[in-house]
Amino acid sequence: MALTCELDPLIDDELTDGILALWTDVSNAGGAVGFVPPVTGEDIRPDLDRSLAAVRAGERRLLVGRDEERQVVATAFLAYNSHRLMTHWIWLYTVMVHPGRQGKGYGRSLLAAVEEAARGFHGIEAIRLTCRGGTGVDLFYATCGYKEVGRIPAAIRVAPGDDRDDIVMLLTL
Repeated sequence: MALTCELDPLIDDELTDGILALWTDVSNAGGAVGFVPPVTGEDIRPDLDRSLAAVRAGERRLLVGRDEERQVVATAFLAYNSHRLMTHWIWLYTVMVHPGRQGKGYGRSLLAAVEEAARGFHGIEAIRLTCRGGTGVDLFYATCGYKEVGRIPAAIRVAPGDDRDDIVMLLTL
């Protein structure tokens, strides 16, 4: 099955519901996207609303991946830097692939679409992201060309006694 990616899709109820369902499923499967399971859509809705408001305000861009049935199965948010000395790179946030679709190349397709989109943004020279240590996702990003450029030990408290590193990664375009 192929993943079709779209930058800056129309944000309507269908898309919003699809992203909310994806974010909930990814979170409940243990994905490191800002929550610890169990969560409901109501838990995630405020974060989604803030992210979509930033897209509408032009502060972020949204990349959505859909499967052959046009279901939302992957997303990534790209955020511009507002600091005048850092406008040459963008942040990559909330990268998600549905747990049932992982291992099929969707993550690589999504990151390739992110890279292609970033190359089309005027003046952007790099993509920066952070990820939660202990999940192995940093190894996946490394296979996609991202380099670890920093690590803050025990910065993320998943649960009492379960602190994870916050890993900073960069892809130079």
